[in-house]
Amino acid sequence: MALPRPTGGTMISTTDLVRTFKTRKTQIEAVRGVDMQVGAGEIFGFLGPNGAGKTTTLRMLATLLQPTSGEAMVAGADLRREPGAVRERIGYVPQGGSTDPAETGRGELVIQGRLYGLSKSDAERRAGEILVKLDLEAAADRAIATYSGGMKRRLDVGLGIVHRPSVLFLDEPTTGLDPQARARMWDEIRGLRDLGTTVFLTTHYLEEADALADRLAIIDHGRIVAEGTADELKRRVSGDVITIGVDGAVEHVLEAVRAQSFVREATAEADLVRLYVDRGDVAVPNLIRVLDGAGLRALSLTLARPSLDDVFLRQTGRSLREEAAA
Repeated sequence: MALPRPTGGTMISTTDLVRTFKTRKTQIEAVRGVDMQVGAGEIFGFLGPNGAGKTTTLRMLATLLQPTSGEAMVAGADLRREPGAVRERIGYVPQGGSTDPAETGRGELVIQGRLYGLSKSDAERRAGEILVKLDLEAAADRAIATYSGGMKRRLDVGLGIVHRPSVLFLDEPTTGLDPQARARMWDEIRGLRDLGTTVFLTTHYLEEADALADRLAIIDHGRIVAEGTADELKRRVSGDVITIGVDGAVEHVLEAVRAQSFVREATAEADLVRLYVDRGDVAVPNLIRVLDGAGLRALSLTLARPSLDDVFLRQTGRSLREEAAA
């Protein structure tokens, strides 16, 4: 007998989820004990650099990879014991997409609906609804090869929601899109959440996680290092962030500023010194006086509230923004 679909409470729950890949000479721990809870009807962001374990975790939850160990419940079904029930209740949109360029958008949606057990008439009706919803109606009967990148990505999402899943997994949904197409995709994802779909998305874009996720987890080297709302994570950094650009005098600047009582923490990276202070508006003029008194010159000096990149930097010692740009 089919299990009832959950309509509230926890939609995804994992306990010590692990995935190890073995090679001839060694084994790689891609995911090293992930514990998390995702509530029904929320957008949950999985933020981290490439190779952190985001996609591996998502593929396990979508039943595409068998966990090495650990347990998980997805949409009311046990990941290990009821993978078929999990697949019936989820939608999965891979990073690279999976459409046939020679097929039409409508044709792809109808085929997907039929694969999920819809009758031909129901599949055609559902395809029409999605095409309207995703603003693809005008291009519905054109070959997908003629679609823009943003249109193809919207169609990918459409394929993931044909069967009205309880949970939608999106792997890097806006990679390669221009800013306008990315903003449009954000609106579509919010709309799915508003209709009650739980959305689990992986991303390495800081702005995307900040703008979209109701809650998020930061993963690094296969482990979750922080979890909460964006505001909660930023508050953990405490204070304002001052970044000083220097020219080969990093250690001298660090020595001069660390001695100041208003500086909570000081770190250096390349030619930048980053300070965490209580009140940036008061600290900035004091810092300028300190540097002048020590005969040091700042090439640049910026003041900002903590960002998700500051959170990532505090948790991992690295800048996610710089890794994404590399």
